[in-house]
Amino acid sequence: MSLFKSRPKPKVGSDEHLSEHTRSEVTEILRRVRKIELRTRGLVRESFGGEYHSSFKGDGIDFEDFREYQPGDEVRSIDWNVTARMGHPFVKKFIEEREMTVFVCVDISASGNYGSHGPSKRELMAEVAALLTFSALQNKDKVGLILFTDEIELYLPPKKGTGHALRIIREILLHEPNGHKTSLEGPIHILKNAIRRRSLVFMLSDFLFEEDLAADLRIVNRKHDLVAIQISDPAELAIPSLGQVRLEDPETGQQVEINTSSPRVRAAYESAAAEWQEEVDQQFKRLSIDKLSLRTDEEYVPALHGFFKRRTSAEIAG
Repeated sequence: MSLFKSRPKPKVGSDEHLSEHTRSEVTEILRRVRKIELRTRGLVRESFGGEYHSSFKGDGIDFEDFREYQPGDEVRSIDWNVTARMGHPFVKKFIEEREMTVFVCVDISASGNYGSHGPSKRELMAEVAALLTFSALQNKDKVGLILFTDEIELYLPPKKGTGHALRIIREILLHEPNGHKTSLEGPIHILKNAIRRRSLVFMLSDFLFEEDLAADLRIVNRKHDLVAIQISDPAELAIPSLGQVRLEDPETGQQVEINTSSPRVRAAYESAAAEWQEEVDQQFKRLSIDKLSLRTDEEYVPALHGFFKRRTSAEIAG
């Protein structure tokens, strides 16, 4: 669907004798990581931490202790063994288990390197992933990372801590993928077969793929709490009038020349893009998977606020 050429990514080597140019790139990358950290941690402190806490519940309840029966307590909560030993009624006391395991699955295929307005899709994914990660850590949740293309590029087991969060950001920005195309088959396989504990899963991608994985996604959503976050660029949905141009699909290398000055050509492209987007939205709706749409040319904070509020309302109604 996307036929836009990707931007080149800096390569960071491990050689101690780095060139001045490479050192400059490393400095810039660290600056970007630090900027994302400061912005997202500030947002978490201001509001997102509380909204995350309200929107995503733990895995159940944990037994805490026994206490004496009080009028109004459920008779079913009486522990008859303890009651017999103590000579008067005792009930079991439970607390809600808040700690969760969170996975951030990020698509780092070639199409993610495109950005016609400011940040690339991959850069936006890194910032959104950082916000979700710091929100989870504030909630005392463990966070794991799965980077994927048409293969699994990197798996980081769930951990806590600021150092782990910063590594997640760095890997999303810097990891050099072996694959170029997009496929959800790899992360789906891990989530279905390797992650036993029910987890909260954020899947960040542009979802530019043609495979039919509806049945597998349904299974993953039943086993875990799956949230799809689609990252798109406005130029993928509507081509500006630029005359005769050559477009290249970064995932396949396929090229095509089109006359973008033609209203008919632009209208046909926009119609096809809108039809494809509608099908993506409907598929997630049919699978009962929560989906959030973000764009590189728009501020993502209001959209995330709205999403968290809808999740909280649904939790209360449910």
